[in-house]
Amino acid sequence: MTSNRPYLLRAIHAWIDDNGMTPYLLVDGTLPGVRVPPQTIKEGRVVLNVAYRAVNGLDMGNDAVRFLARFSGVSQSVEVPLAAVMAIYAQETGQGMMLPPDDPDTTRLAADEHDTSGGDDEPPKRAPWLRVVK
Repeated sequence: MTSNRPYLLRAIHAWIDDNGMTPYLLVDGTLPGVRVPPQTIKEGRVVLNVAYRAVNGLDMGNDAVRFLARFSGVSQSVEVPLAAVMAIYAQETGQGMMLPPDDPDTTRLAADEHDTSGGDDEPPKRAPWLRVVK
């Protein structure tokens, strides 16, 4: 199966926006492909305001979040691979969702789904899990 991260991000973003709050992303600024102004990264992390009123051209795609934003009065392009997004939350209340790291087995299986070698190997079975978020 494909990652559920882009779907969760879009859903939580819509929920926060529908409630008149400001959606923020907590991003791991050390991962490859993260394009943000370097001065915004503190202790390896960056918090980005992704409210529609704060950014231009917000695109929450299946592989990355992209938009234009102003930093110190200068418009800059921002790109954050979904693997770098650690959380999405409402700035006003802190309500939102921490995102677990993508499962490497899921990512590998999605990439290999078009493999036609006809191997008899089945993917490893894992126990289901849930995490309670307060």
